[in-house]
Amino acid sequence: MLKDLKSLGKESLIYGLSTVGARLLNFILLPFYTHYLLPAEYGIVAAVFSYIAFLNIVYHYGMDQAYMRHYADREKAFPSAFACLGVTTLLLSVLLCGFSGFWAAASGIGAEYGRLVWYGAAILLLDTITIIPFADLRMRHRPLRFAGIRTASIVVNVALNVLFLKYLGLGLESVFLANLISSAAAALLLAPELLAFAPRVDLPVLRNLLAFALPLLPAGLGSMAVQVLDRPIMLHLADTASVGVYQANYRLGIFMMLLVSMFDQAWRPFFIERSHRPDAPRIFARVLTYFVFGGLWVWLALSFFIGDLARLRVAGVNLIHPDYWSGLGIVPLVLGAYLLNGVYVNFLAPVIIAKKTGVILSVTLAGAAVSIAANFALIPPFGMFGAAWAVFISYLVMAVMIYLRGRSFFPVPYEFGRLAGALAAAGVCAVPFLFFSPEGVPGLLLRLAALAAFPLLLWYTGLVLPEEKLAALRAKVKTKVFEIK
Repeated sequence: MLKDLKSLGKESLIYGLSTVGARLLNFILLPFYTHYLLPAEYGIVAAVFSYIAFLNIVYHYGMDQAYMRHYADREKAFPSAFACLGVTTLLLSVLLCGFSGFWAAASGIGAEYGRLVWYGAAILLLDTITIIPFADLRMRHRPLRFAGIRTASIVVNVALNVLFLKYLGLGLESVFLANLISSAAAALLLAPELLAFAPRVDLPVLRNLLAFALPLLPAGLGSMAVQVLDRPIMLHLADTASVGVYQANYRLGIFMMLLVSMFDQAWRPFFIERSHRPDAPRIFARVLTYFVFGGLWVWLALSFFIGDLARLRVAGVNLIHPDYWSGLGIVPLVLGAYLLNGVYVNFLAPVIIAKKTGVILSVTLAGAAVSIAANFALIPPFGMFGAAWAVFISYLVMAVMIYLRGRSFFPVPYEFGRLAGALAAAGVCAVPFLFFSPEGVPGLLLRLAALAAFPLLLWYTGLVLPEEKLAALRAKVKTKVFEIK
């Protein structure tokens, strides 16, 4: 088991370093936007990118997941999947561009921003070109190339944003121009993968791909609705400035999102490849336990110090502009929601192994329904805090539902006793942050002590098993021997 877990950890680290590096480069844009865009302008940017994220699901309709599931027939599956996506992408982009004024008005951003619909359609087209090549790199265990291309694209995006906004003063439209160029750069770098196959379509293989993929479309829409529809709903119920403040603070949850993303990149190939092994259920259960242990520690660390990070002064300027500080209270909720999303990703394994994609559909649609209802119910009285609670509740509902459905297909002995103990330990450590956190150095020391107490509680309360302690001690001894040598 340890060998398999190390393999998962290694690929998670590589994917993670690329994701962390790329996302952190992208994170640089958050303080940059807060200083060069007004909250109302940033609200428009946030709303448009929320629509792009939602439409990405329509453009992709699960074809990358279908390709990974039918990777054994790679020579036929790759060109068939790519050709199918090419046709549908052109049709959808023409539909968006042909009625750009209507879509801009209906979305709530205003008909005067119709040009942003054109940018969105072009970004969606270029991003769709890359999804099958990226899936192919994952299945061929080429994380370094995957990481390099993703990182290069983000570097281009960040550099162009700085150039366009700070030095050329082009305004909010240039944010989308920078994204468009960076998407084109990723597609260009993936040209070797695209040109490696003859342009042919195998109809039987395509039917199999579509049979797996299409049920994922509504499921993907439901999942994305949970992630992004709060901003368009807030746009209609509040104003663009509120959306801008909410978006800036929501993005401070990026560090937990990175943890979940880097895990997810390696997790799906990991459990698909090991699904037929007799010890697979025990391995999957242990993966969830370790994920939650690590995730809770990250939640504590970020909840304790994210406010300090936002107020940090660099060269006499706050990292996040003070106009956006009013939303800092939502960050722990957003972090918790992302952690629950990671638990949901763990619970997906039994359902995907059993090829019961219809279950994912019902669960994500339920999550979307909860999200929409909660946003409409909670945003009017509680504003952005209501939107954050809506996201948290939605992911909780989805995690519970996918577990209850998946256990009948592929039983996994999840270690719920240890998970509950870890949650209780995190709650104990969070008390100083919630109720007794003084200002200044005493508060800093108290939070550091509480953060250090969490792994000690896990170790000395028996939540870390004896064999795990022994493995950790052996690893420590090996490290010391290596250092001596």
